[in-house]
Amino acid sequence: MKIFITGGLGFMGSVLAAKLAGQGRQVTVLTHSPGKRRKIPDGVSVIAADATKPGAWQEALAEHDAVINLAGVSIFARWTRQKKNAIYNSRMLITRNIVEAIKKIEGKKLDLLSASAMAYYGPHGDEPVTESDGPGPERDFLTRVSRDWEAEAMKAEQYGARVVITRFGVILGTGGGAMEVLALLFKLHLGNWLGSGRQWFSWIHADDLASIFMFLLENKKIRGAVNCAAPNPVTNKKLTEELNRALGSFPLVPPAPGFVLNCVLGELGSFVLKGQRAVPRLLTDAGFNFAYPDLDKALSDILRQR
Repeated sequence: MKIFITGGLGFMGSVLAAKLAGQGRQVTVLTHSPGKRRKIPDGVSVIAADATKPGAWQEALAEHDAVINLAGVSIFARWTRQKKNAIYNSRMLITRNIVEAIKKIEGKKLDLLSASAMAYYGPHGDEPVTESDGPGPERDFLTRVSRDWEAEAMKAEQYGARVVITRFGVILGTGGGAMEVLALLFKLHLGNWLGSGRQWFSWIHADDLASIFMFLLENKKIRGAVNCAAPNPVTNKKLTEELNRALGSFPLVPPAPGFVLNCVLGELGSFVLKGQRAVPRLLTDAGFNFAYPDLDKALSDILRQR
């Protein structure tokens, strides 16, 4: 199987590309910034191109059996109008160009596994959220981004593709992602819960997420949205306690009040004060086995690797 990955040299893309290549798959990764790329795993080819624009990369994509779409501007910065436009437009344009490439293919059916986020559901309380739940309110920026991003990807079904929408929890792993920032803060004794601490935190170990993609590539009957999160989400307060325990740390700062986060981070501050208790019902029902279903086990593995 030949697999094409956009964003394939980012944090999660690098983990996934290495695992797929290690299984003997032919992997091509598309990157916008070849000068800043990570070490390229053995068996992985690289194409340098701007996927927000049509180009020869679309012809290369057509030679593959599956496309994994991970590309998009990071959300972790203060959300100015310019930043929000970049977050939104990068996802829409890249996905639209992927669909256009699939549209031109004749005589071959591709799989498109396209990223999304738990923000699709909007803020929720203590009730579990599954793939059958609808989108959150239009006023929530990341909900709107996720909803429109998914709709763009689903258009590939018109051209014969099997489309799977992978809604991510916060990815925890080594070499990047949330753990790089969290571990530093907690080692400096600056780690405490945010706001009330009662908001739910849906997370996933990077190794489990890579295994989920491989599971989805093999299980052709799975279509549509899939919650890619560990089966045991935790509250923000529980996350704080587990991280401090794992790192042998303790906070020297009080919990951050919501109004402070809103002042410092703006609209992004409001986002981190909300959450969803998302559970992977479809994966569980399909028989997927998580190597790291519990946060303490996941943190122990990640910190051991670090």
